[in-house]
This record gives sequence, C-alpha cells and structure tokens, in this order.
Amino acid sequence: MKGSSAFLLAALALLCVCGLAKGENDNEFFMDFLQTLLVGSPEELYEGPLSKYNVNQDAKAAMNELKSCIDGLQPKHKEELVNLLVQVLGDSDGS
Repeated sequence: MKGSSAFLLAALALLCVCGLAKGENDNEFFMDFLQTLLVGSPEELYEGPLSKYNVNQDAKAAMNELKSCIDGLQPKHKEELVNLLVQVLGDSDGS
C-alpha cells in the first residue's frame, strides 16, 4: 500500500503542476477530478475532467490502476478523503 500512496501523491502533484501551468481554475478542476476519481468510473474521468487532454495509453493504464486502488479502499476511508479534500479546497478559497 505504501507504493500506492506514493503513486497517488505523484499523480496528484503532476496534475497540480499541469493545472497551474495552464492557468486553469484549479479548485474547480481538482474538485471535479477528485470527485470523479473517488466515486466515478475511469471512463467518466476521460469524458469529464480529462476530456480536453490527450491521455495516452500508458497514462490511462496508470489512471486505471490508481482508480482500482481507490476503489479498494473501505467506504469510511473514501468518505474521510472526500471530507479532507473539501476542507483543503475550502481553505484555499479563503473560507
């Protein structure tokens, strides 16, 4: 599980850097991306938050593995992740 956690952090860091470089509304993109990652399907990721990006096959395979790891979490752990993300995003808005 340690490798999965490191992979998750690396993936989120990469998305953060890419989002900041493109000057997008980070909070909106990340909330949509993370919500879909936590409760949606891989297809919903590609049709939704990642739809305007060219996601190659290796990145799709990595995203599918990441999604599989998240799907393997206990429901209470997923819920706590959602709560944490909402809190972090709320703090970044100045709320």
